[in-house]
Amino acid sequence: MPRRQPRFDRMGDANDGVTQMEAPVFKKFLPVAASIALVASLTACGSDSGSQASAAAGNDEIVMGFAQVGAESGWRTANTKSIQESAKAAGVTLKFSDAQQKQENQIKAIRSYIQQKVDVIAFSPVVETGWDTILLEAKRAKIPVILTDRAVDSEDKTLYKTFLGSDFVLEGKKAGEWLVKDSGSAGAVNVVELQGTTGAAPAIDRKEGFAEAIKANPQIKVIASQTGDFTRSGGKQVMEAFLKSNPDIDVVYAHNDDMGLGAIEAIEAAGKVPGKDIKIITIDAVKDGMQALADGKINYIVECSPLLGDQLMDLSKKVLAGETVPERVVTEESAFDQAQAKAALPTRKY
Repeated sequence: MPRRQPRFDRMGDANDGVTQMEAPVFKKFLPVAASIALVASLTACGSDSGSQASAAAGNDEIVMGFAQVGAESGWRTANTKSIQESAKAAGVTLKFSDAQQKQENQIKAIRSYIQQKVDVIAFSPVVETGWDTILLEAKRAKIPVILTDRAVDSEDKTLYKTFLGSDFVLEGKKAGEWLVKDSGSAGAVNVVELQGTTGAAPAIDRKEGFAEAIKANPQIKVIASQTGDFTRSGGKQVMEAFLKSNPDIDVVYAHNDDMGLGAIEAIEAAGKVPGKDIKIITIDAVKDGMQALADGKINYIVECSPLLGDQLMDLSKKVLAGETVPERVVTEESAFDQAQAKAALPTRKY
């Protein structure tokens, strides 16, 4: 079944710069002040970024600016903790900002990191579009950018070095495939969809993957679809509206656990039994979601791991050292039914 390829840009060519053979020559024949001036002049000519020149001169300290989406979900909280702990363990100085789910706040943070001349910038884009201008500013400042968790939609293939994260289309497809299998020949299946933030990569892709998968059973219909903004309160509010306008709901497909958990509250308040009267499929597999799955209130969860910190620090060091890195790094993830959730919960890290 054809599907849109995950969006990611190709990594730009590695910059040239002061080679490891040149640095000792400077130390041997020039005073320290002259050596520093010469390295600075080479950088000014556009041969390399200041961070890479520092690495060539033997300075291993890395300063990273990270612009987080926000703290809208349990997944995001775990993601932030992973990045902060991994930076500390790797000896990376982390400048962190919380955009509170607003693109303008992320852009301000990234511009601030550029002005502070950090070595590398990483961020999880709130939405897919509208990043070319600020990414071009980073490129002109010769500060490499790494995308985490979410991609951007841009025609410029050189604006960032790599993308670290999940295949959201595949996640949606896994959710849809489970529903097709579970439904069998049961007849009409009415699905309501709780979408993530409008314009965000996971919302777009998870919707697309699910839609592709359920084509295998024409009896499965999405009768309502609306954003819950990836929040528990949003999921509850939208589900309440769905229940009032659509009396015959068989399945809830939520783009993340938190919206699914909000939907559970609305379903129970309406006097129905989540997991039985209305089946629930979610994506993420955070502890609260996994517990609801183990308790039978959610029926199936597709995993999306937030533990990206170690991989991000490793990629950053490789990029700054001028090494070739993959243009996309996809995280390995699973999916869970009730029995699998019960088995996984005791050792769950998030």
